[in-house]
Amino acid sequence: MIFGLSPLFALIPLVLYIVLAFRDIHPVLNVVICVVLSAIMTQQSFSEMGGILGDALGSFLGLIGFIIMLGSALGAVLRATGVAEFIIYAFTKKIGINTEKKAVLATMATSIVVVALLGTLAGANAIIAPMIIPMVAMIGLTPSTMAAVLMGAGMTGLFIGPYSPQVITIMELTHMSYGTYVTGVGLPVAAICWVVTYFMALRIQKKTKGIYAYTDVEEVNMEYIATPQSKRATTVFFTCMAVLIGYGIYLQAGSSYAIMVISVTAVLTGIAGGLSLNKLFDEMIDGAAKMVWLFIMFVLFTPFINFITEAGAFDELVNLLTPLFQSNSIVSFSAVTTLTGVFGISGAATAESILLDSMFKPLVENLGVSATLWGTILLVASQITSFAYPEADMLGQMGLARSKDMKNMVKFGVTVAICCIIYVFIRSLFG
Repeated sequence: MIFGLSPLFALIPLVLYIVLAFRDIHPVLNVVICVVLSAIMTQQSFSEMGGILGDALGSFLGLIGFIIMLGSALGAVLRATGVAEFIIYAFTKKIGINTEKKAVLATMATSIVVVALLGTLAGANAIIAPMIIPMVAMIGLTPSTMAAVLMGAGMTGLFIGPYSPQVITIMELTHMSYGTYVTGVGLPVAAICWVVTYFMALRIQKKTKGIYAYTDVEEVNMEYIATPQSKRATTVFFTCMAVLIGYGIYLQAGSSYAIMVISVTAVLTGIAGGLSLNKLFDEMIDGAAKMVWLFIMFVLFTPFINFITEAGAFDELVNLLTPLFQSNSIVSFSAVTTLTGVFGISGAATAESILLDSMFKPLVENLGVSATLWGTILLVASQITSFAYPEADMLGQMGLARSKDMKNMVKFGVTVAICCIIYVFIRSLFG
C-alpha cells in the first residue's frame, strides 16, 4: 500500500465505485476511475498495466462479458429471421388474450422464455414490447401494468436461463451443477417473483385503469401467419438450444461452453432463416456491438478487484466482521450479506456477485454456509437491487412499456425486494 497505509484503505476505491454507481456516470468511466485509483494506492507499475489488462481479457469476467455480447448477437439474428416474432405470437395465441388476467399471463410467459433463452433483460424485452403492446392495449392493460410485468417476469428469466450471465457466474462461484442451481436457487426465487408480479400487476391494473392508457398504438395483426423460413428457423433454434444445453448438462460443461451453444445456435438459426452468410454475420456483429461497453467494463473490473484483494483489504474486512458472527449465526450472516448487496452495492449483477464473493467467501467457508444458500444470497443480493429502488433496469422497462408511473413501479419493486429478503431469512434457518 502507498505510504504504508493499512490494507483497509484499499477499500476506498470500492466505496467510490459504489457511490458513483448511484450517480449519473457511465459505468465504464466509473470503473476506469476506480481502477486508476486502486492502481495508484496499491503501487502498481505503469509499465505492467498493459500485461495486467491483457490477462484480464482471459479472466472469468471477461468471459462473461463476451458471452453477453454473443447473447445480444443471437437476439439480433432472432429478430432478423422472424423467430422472435413467431415465438411471441405463438405464446400469446396459445394462452389466448381475451381478458386482462390472460394478457398479464401471456406477457409474463413470453418475457420469461425469451429472456431466459437470450440471457439479457433489456435486449429480450426490447424485442417483445413493440409486438405485444398493441395486443394487450386492445384488452385494456395500462402502461403501468405492463412495466411491472416486463420487469418482474423478465428478471426471473435471468434467474433460470441455463446460460444467462448471472446463472453462469453463481454456478462458477459455488461449483454447483445447473440442476442443483435451478432447483435449489433459481426456481424458488423466481417463483416468489412470479407470484408477486402477477398479483401486483392485477392490483396496479385495477388502480390505473381509466387513469393511464395506451394511445396511438400500432394496429395489431391478429391473423399473423409465420413464413416458412421463420418456422424453419424457430424449429432449428429450439432444437439447437435443447440439444446443446442438454449435452452440456450431461457433460457438466463449464461456463465457456456457453460460447459454443450461443454461437452455433445463432449461425444455424440464421442459415435456416434464409440469411446469407454475409447478412448473418452483419446482424451478429451489429447485435454484439451494443454490448461492447459491458465487455470493456467487465475486463476492467478484474484488475480492480484483484488490486484490492492482493492488498489484503478483504482479509482485513473479514477479520473485522468475524466478531459479529462469534455465535456462528448463519442467519445473521445471511442478513448482513444480503442487505449489503441489495442496498449497499449497485452495478452489473455479475460483477456484484463476484465482489460479494470476494468479500465474504472466507466467512462462508468458516460458517459452513451451504452452496445453495450462498447461491441464493448472491442471486438475491445482486439481482433484487434492481427492484429495491429506481435504477437503470427499472427505468429501462418503464421506457419499453411506455410508462411514466414511477409511484406504482417503486411500490411493486419494494414488494418484490421485501418478499425475496424474507425468503433468504427463512432459507438461512436451514443452513
